[in-house]
Amino acid sequence: MPKEFWTANLLELLERAAFYGFYISITLFLTDVVGFSDRETGVVAGVFVGVLYFLTPFVGALSDRMGYRRAMVLAFSLLATGYGLMALFHGRAAVVAALMLIAVGGAFVKPLVTGTVARTTSQDNRARGYALFYWIVNIGSFSGKTVVPFIRIGAGVAAVNVFAAGICLVALLCTLVWYRPPDSPTRPQSLGEVAIALGKVFRRPRLVLLILIVSGFWTTQYQLYATMPKYVIRLLGQNAKPEWIANVNPLVVVLFVVLITRLTKRWRASTSIFCGMLLVPLASGLIASGQTLERLLGPSIPVLGLVRVHPLVLMLVAGVALQGFAESLISPRYLEYFSVLAPKGEEGTYLGFAYLYSFFAAVAGFMLSGVLLDRYCPDPKTLPAGLDAAQRAAYYQHASTIWLYFIAIGIATALALRAFAWWFEERGLSTERSPQARGER
Repeated sequence: MPKEFWTANLLELLERAAFYGFYISITLFLTDVVGFSDRETGVVAGVFVGVLYFLTPFVGALSDRMGYRRAMVLAFSLLATGYGLMALFHGRAAVVAALMLIAVGGAFVKPLVTGTVARTTSQDNRARGYALFYWIVNIGSFSGKTVVPFIRIGAGVAAVNVFAAGICLVALLCTLVWYRPPDSPTRPQSLGEVAIALGKVFRRPRLVLLILIVSGFWTTQYQLYATMPKYVIRLLGQNAKPEWIANVNPLVVVLFVVLITRLTKRWRASTSIFCGMLLVPLASGLIASGQTLERLLGPSIPVLGLVRVHPLVLMLVAGVALQGFAESLISPRYLEYFSVLAPKGEEGTYLGFAYLYSFFAAVAGFMLSGVLLDRYCPDPKTLPAGLDAAQRAAYYQHASTIWLYFIAIGIATALALRAFAWWFEERGLSTERSPQARGER
């Protein structure tokens, strides 16, 4: 692989470490430092993440016209500025403005890096190049969330923004010194052409339906960042480390995605996605069982006779791990399934918007999280003054009810996917061949 390939992946690693370190803390920061309520935090964080993912195809087209190097410099300048502003200013308007800078800057990075991977690999090594890129993304995510709890506990959650800004400044320096991507041999799309392509997607009901169904899975998956940090800290205290629990997800994906993909390669794409979706309500059920186990077994239970852990932590780790297996079944096959439903000869046009599920899932997932936290696991600052420990605990005795909603969403999503696949495959509207014809299950 050429130097430009490794430089682009280094930048991706740095950006992912900064983003996920910040992302796992975003709801804590918005509520505990900025002063948004849980419901307001859900709206602000949901719109922020939704805008980031919605803008990606448009800024990708803009990057092609600007040139990759200039676009990458702009991206990390915006990111460093956004994180830096949030480290310095904690007023609501200033924070919302900073979040929009981060959303725009973050929307640039992924298409720039994937575009560089495409330009610096050949037909012979492209699959390996993208596999390495996928590993780098997860390593960046893992490393950022590994470091952040020490910063949050030691210096406060606002200091996480300093960490993210510092990493982005390092990435900006690396861009200026080393990043020299090759020119594109193809004509770049205009923003108008991207908008026309988006319109084409929305005129294809089956693609819109698939995007919305898959959004159900990601609505639950995003609770690692929307609900879980507050849930853990409000039930277990400020020294708990939800960041490390969230890290179980990328760890499982990195370790098992290749094996799972090989084992299921003869399955239909829709079958693999459906099996992954069946794991989602099971994962939420495991997480929901944590409070019940605590009532039955107490605040500490042995694991393999080696260590003792809190039942909430044990069930969260088990649930998040199961979500990682679900993601390993769904993510590698989703683009395949989306492409076979797209009009023949126009797959590339439509695939650019296959990730619209991230927009819908982020907005819905964070907003729903705010409502559920406010009802079942409220901000301690909103409780009446003068409560003793038992009275305060009463406000959190049904906190695990939150996860029952995601069990319901998971079941509904799996059933919707099964009905969708049956309808289009039975009516011949999907180009997936029958499993008998392909020797699949």
